[in-house]
Amino acid sequence: EIFGPVLSVYVYPENDYKKVLTLIDNTSPYALTGAIFAQDKAVVAEAAKALRNAAGNYYVNDKSTGSIVAQQPFGGARASGTNDKPGGPHYVLRWTSPQVVKETHVPLTDWKYPYMG
Repeated sequence: EIFGPVLSVYVYPENDYKKVLTLIDNTSPYALTGAIFAQDKAVVAEAAKALRNAAGNYYVNDKSTGSIVAQQPFGGARASGTNDKPGGPHYVLRWTSPQVVKETHVPLTDWKYPYMG
C-alpha cells in the first residue's frame, strides 16, 4: 500500500475495457480508495458493479482524496482495513455486539400462529 502523491496510468485498447476492470479488481490485496472518470452513465454503472470490492471509498468523477474529514465516512477494505467507516452512523456497531431479546409476558397456550390456520 502506497501513501503519497502517486498517479498510476495504464494505457489499454478501448475494446479491453472489461478486462481492465477485472485487472483492477484482482491486482492488489489493498482497497483503500479508487476513482473512475466517465461521462457515460452505463460505463459508470458497469465500473461500479465490477469494482464493488476494489475500494473502501469509491469516487466517480472526483479525485480519490475527495473524502471530506468529519463529514464523510472513510475507511479501506481488504488489506487496507476493516472498512469500518469512522465518521459514519454505523461505526459504533464495530465496537458493539447487538443482541435481540424477545420476552413474552403471557403464557403460551398453543404452538400455532393465527395465520397458520
